[in-house]
Amino acid sequence: MEWISHSNILIVGLGLMGGSYAKALKRLGFHVMAIDTRKDAISYAVENNIIDRGSTDNDKELIADADAVIFALYPGAFKSWIEENQKNFKSGIYITDVTGVKAPVVYEIQDVLREDVEFIAAHPMAGRETSGVEHADNSMFIGANYIVTPTKKNTKAAVEWCKSLGRVLGCTNITELSPEEHDQMIGFVSQLTHVVAVSLMNANDNHHLADYTGDSFRDLTRIARINETMWSELFLLNKKALLEQMDSFIDQINEIRDMIEHDDREGLCQKMITSTTRRAWFDKP
Repeated sequence: MEWISHSNILIVGLGLMGGSYAKALKRLGFHVMAIDTRKDAISYAVENNIIDRGSTDNDKELIADADAVIFALYPGAFKSWIEENQKNFKSGIYITDVTGVKAPVVYEIQDVLREDVEFIAAHPMAGRETSGVEHADNSMFIGANYIVTPTKKNTKAAVEWCKSLGRVLGCTNITELSPEEHDQMIGFVSQLTHVVAVSLMNANDNHHLADYTGDSFRDLTRIARINETMWSELFLLNKKALLEQMDSFIDQINEIRDMIEHDDREGLCQKMITSTTRRAWFDKP
């Protein structure tokens, strides 16, 4: 299936990410449908022209009308949905996702999926600290990184189709990783950062700190306003990789602590020089 404007795109899970996908695709002329258990989410999306049609149940006709399906569900719910509803897919369609972990999800879904339907996984590296379709923002994809995670079961055509979705959304750096490589990387650049932010907010319960803090603390802890249901599931699914990254981070904390304790200014300066150099890798032109 090509990304043509009259295609019927079904979004399953109309939260922040699903809603942002829907908003982007609708504005580009696609016919966008959605399924979500929240009646308010469907009503809001229809009333605000984010989707064309929606349902709070797994409407067979809605599913059968889809030329492509994008899943924005929690990993466990994603697997259950496929098992229960894949019989209604149109033959030959591609499906993709936005799931934050891959190895525990991709292989299982590919194993149970019909042979005439292909699942090609992807992860747009974009998001907000808010949740719900009410906060959908298609601009979050502009200039964002977009990772496709193919397996041996994926065809070249499906991989290219999935990459083209990233380009349609406005992502500019589109790459490929294996599911395992993705999870190792995401354990550091995403999950560890959330662990750090949550830890900081749990380290001190003095609410008066809000009266004195500056932008550095606000920037560092922005993601501490977190969806506990989703992120706890992601942490546990990616336990091995995340624990490795946490151990590495703890080692660095302990090294810096020892330098401070022993007045090792030269060591501290070297840590900061390395930090400044490596942070420059992330600066966008």
